[in-house]
Amino acid sequence: MMRMPPAWVRRILLAPLVIVAAIAMLLLAPVWLLVALALTSLVPGHFRLPRVLWLITVYLLWDATLVIALFALWIASGFGYALQRPGFVTAHYRLGAWSLRVLFWLFAGVLRLTITTTGSDGTDAASGRAAFAALFAPGIPLVVASRHGGPGDSFILIHTLLNAVARRPRIVLKYTLQWDPAIDILLHRIPARFIVPSGFGRGRKGGGASVEAALGDLASGLGSEDAFVIFPEGGQVSPTRRRSRIKRLRDAGREAMAERAEAMTHVMAPQPGGMSAALDAAPDADVVFIAHTGLDRLRTLHDIWRELPMDKGITMRAWRVPRAEIPDDRDARAAWLFDWFARIDGWIDAHHELAA
Repeated sequence: MMRMPPAWVRRILLAPLVIVAAIAMLLLAPVWLLVALALTSLVPGHFRLPRVLWLITVYLLWDATLVIALFALWIASGFGYALQRPGFVTAHYRLGAWSLRVLFWLFAGVLRLTITTTGSDGTDAASGRAAFAALFAPGIPLVVASRHGGPGDSFILIHTLLNAVARRPRIVLKYTLQWDPAIDILLHRIPARFIVPSGFGRGRKGGGASVEAALGDLASGLGSEDAFVIFPEGGQVSPTRRRSRIKRLRDAGREAMAERAEAMTHVMAPQPGGMSAALDAAPDADVVFIAHTGLDRLRTLHDIWRELPMDKGITMRAWRVPRAEIPDDRDARAAWLFDWFARIDGWIDAHHELAA
């Protein structure tokens, strides 16, 4: 496991470093652009090298701008004294929503990405968007469980929650994302948890139990406009991880679940512990399941490079499950979660070729 430097090191060294890197990339833009254009004839594709360098520059500038804005909020809060007060938490959510709108506007133009949301199986785009938004109507807290099937899908989901359906996400992330200064600072000021993913076993001890406790704590006190966001697969789908998950199920004596996991070709076996902990901590919450397709073939850096410019249409489908339909028993919930991921797998199977 990669050891994270302490928070004070990340704040004092990494945060200023990203600002310096952004300024350097911007000042050197004429140089690297000329070099990249000169090398374009040697690099196959539609100006892939200039696009990649531009995206790196844009992301660094975005990250640096967000770090500066977060520093200004820290000063305005009395040098951190009032950061956890409701007004400042709301201000951080608004800053996050604005920053994601800007990021997707910039990236969508370069990568030629489109995102379509739907809450029905109909073909009319407008009614599909309306049905999607209706599933997130305020008034009841939500647990949002999404597949994890491509680079940036967590960004897409959080962007959608903040800017399309006006939900305040409580986010579960992998601990390594703390290397990004803007993500690190912002998500330590709103309800979020950086976790070390754990294995799938029958026991409740060790890393798995501590992760479940952290997720239960994060889901406690969900409000009517909140959404607890979790990826039950525990990581991005890959053939190696999928085989490992199936093996762990068999090693844990869960042969029936292992066979069900083998039958699902686009998703991995969900790990029910975190989901169950969140539902126990938020007894009034409904569940919204999220499937998406369009990024399925992008699993490695080579895949992303090969597909540039992506020119992808990403479709996001949502289903809402009322609380009364969610089992209370832990084993029954595990089977219920498998049922839903089998349904998500079937939906992806029917739609991923259309989005490719």
